[in-house]
Amino acid sequence: MDGSLIKSDADVAAPRSKLSCNFSSYRTNMCAMEGDVRLHGKAATVYVVSASDDNRPDNGTITIRPYPRKWETPTMQLVREVTIRWRAPPGPGAPRCTVTYDVPAVVFSTGGYGVNIFHAITDIIMPLYNTAREYDGRVRLVATNYDRKWIAKYRHALSMLSIYPIIDFDADNEVRCFPSVHVGTESHKELGIDSALSGKGYTMLGFRGLLRSAYSLKREWVTPKNRVRPRLVMVLRRNSRALTNEAQVLAAATEVGFEVVAAGPEVVRDLAKFAQTVNSCDVLVGVHGAGLSNMVFLPRNGTVVQIVPWGEMKWPAWTSYGEPVAPMGLRYVEYETTAEETTLKYVYQRNHTVFTDPVSLHKQGFNMLWETFLNGQNVTLDVDRFRGVLQHIYRSVTIT
Repeated sequence: MDGSLIKSDADVAAPRSKLSCNFSSYRTNMCAMEGDVRLHGKAATVYVVSASDDNRPDNGTITIRPYPRKWETPTMQLVREVTIRWRAPPGPGAPRCTVTYDVPAVVFSTGGYGVNIFHAITDIIMPLYNTAREYDGRVRLVATNYDRKWIAKYRHALSMLSIYPIIDFDADNEVRCFPSVHVGTESHKELGIDSALSGKGYTMLGFRGLLRSAYSLKREWVTPKNRVRPRLVMVLRRNSRALTNEAQVLAAATEVGFEVVAAGPEVVRDLAKFAQTVNSCDVLVGVHGAGLSNMVFLPRNGTVVQIVPWGEMKWPAWTSYGEPVAPMGLRYVEYETTAEETTLKYVYQRNHTVFTDPVSLHKQGFNMLWETFLNGQNVTLDVDRFRGVLQHIYRSVTIT
């Protein structure tokens, strides 16, 4: 039985409801409502009955796409728009409740770019943590762009935020009534939480603690090893930014002294199992890309090694996967490739802008950057140079 449910076919309006919205964030729009709030999913509408606000007209509407990348117009177009309608007393101006709850609701979207783990964590799970964690599981999560496979994949983390099944907003013809509702979720930065903005004292260490519980991860800390071989997991890409000499790189890591786990797409696909694998390791290595987001499962004091592909990619690599490392209680090592380590050298002459002035290509927009430096190259590591980096990390992990 659903413990959040009070009764069905009820229509008990609060005498006064409250509605407040914040559109000032660069990342997200949010509205919070209290009182008599009614959700009609098929109509993509939230009704705030008898709303009062001295700064707002008596009747009106607001539309929100509940996904926190509002500066990316093409992404936001993939997200279903939710309309919030309010009406001042005395009339309700809303459909009758068919189901009534005694817990709050949070409306979010599994659309956008949630297909890869970076966006799943940055855009969906972490903002849900910021928004819903305070309710200690007694909150209904309501998903637009409801993706059954996505929800199944991330069910372990979602179950830590709500003890109830997620409601498919798009297909829902019930009129669900809640004492309070958030439309949109609180997002601060890429793969990170700003505790100053949170107002609730949330941190990345706290978020990682939630994931450790969700996936039953045994190791909280990396401890120095003077007898057991430290473990290193290498996330291997296939379609772009792949290591063309991955066998030699894996062999070099083994020669240095690591027990090496090779993690191709077939290994990473089972998230719950792979979270356990990452947590059993001391070091995570990968070329710049979403797979590095699995750092959230590393034990504290673990090491993240980001291989930065050619093309003046140091700053984008840092903002996505370098800057978030320290707040997670991890250590960061960066390996920046040279022009000799990119397959672009087989496509372009050395006097081409790709080599002489890559920043000028960045200035032509993200599509150019993506096609050339992200989707357009693979990496052939200088094994001897990379071995030196691994040796340094090995010493830091095994020191007593």
